Amino acid sequence: MPSPASPPAPKRTNPAKVKRAAAHPHRPGQACQAAPGEYIPVVNRAKCEGKGDCVEVCPYNVFDVTTIAPADFQALGFMARLKVRVHGMQTAYTPRQDACLACGLCVVACPERAIQLVQTIA
Repeated sequence: MPSPASPPAPKRTNPAKVKRAAAHPHRPGQACQAAPGEYIPVVNRAKCEGKGDCVEVCPYNVFDVTTIAPADFQALGFMARLKVRVHGMQTAYTPRQDACLACGLCVVACPERAIQLVQTIA
């Protein structure tokens, strides 16, 4: 049984995507050296197509791809709502964002460039 301090195991891991993201020359973040919660991944719902690449590369199980919440859907503009509908009403959420160590893999793996790492502690 894992210790409470260890991150939960990823749901799906795609080693090829992880390797490609890790080698990306413009990968942001702190190379997994940030304190938990110092950075959080922020998903732009107008860009996210719910493909799940973030889920597949995140070593800390921060992401879930699920049906977009009605309030988040209504907050989108007309074209973004249309795009979300075309992509099955799926989007990425970060229910475990406090586990993020700012490795930046999600940012470079996202094909829509819908994820940013935002520093929460100055």
